[in-house]
Amino acid sequence: MAADGDGRADAQDGDAARVRAILGEASALHARMQALDPAPIVSAARLCLDALRAGRKVLAFGNGGSAAEAQHFAAELSGRFARERRALAALALTTDSSAMTAIGNDYGFDRIFARQVEALGQPGDVAVGISTSGRSANVLAALATARERGLHRITLTGDRGGEMAALADVHIGVPGTTTARVQEVQLTVLHAICDLVEQAIAADDERARG
Repeated sequence: MAADGDGRADAQDGDAARVRAILGEASALHARMQALDPAPIVSAARLCLDALRAGRKVLAFGNGGSAAEAQHFAAELSGRFARERRALAALALTTDSSAMTAIGNDYGFDRIFARQVEALGQPGDVAVGISTSGRSANVLAALATARERGLHRITLTGDRGGEMAALADVHIGVPGTTTARVQEVQLTVLHAICDLVEQAIAADDERARG
């Protein structure tokens, strides 16, 4: 029985060490991101802010964890992030299962976002493509469609951004290759964009109230 107890204790110690390692990896990648020039993040926030002030909208999209981040980003803008202010027009193209399955069935999975950009995107809107690899075919197709339709384009990727960086007006690259760690930093970047946009919109609202 003592051996079983020792084995459980060893397993717990190993699990605890792994958790500390994961947290250390996350912290280290955040520190690497912090050391980079923040100008692309500021520029991305400015693109979104200018569009929203002009009555345009933000369309965000990605796959898997990136889909969740697109939804999170749109929710923070349409609801609120940390301040009271007017609602902002933001939509994640990952939320309508009927549209996604219909488009996927009729046109193929690579068109599930591009077709929605065709339907919803207008000149002056902002398309936000999120991917850790920068190579997701359906995200690339949507960004290409956004460019054709006159949308501004922000890409948020890991490392150098792959093919997505070439389609962007503003590209933000997280300097890592481990998917989970990159996604964690991407969410922080999206929160930073939300904070900058919301701060400016809340100030606009305050001025309008006189």
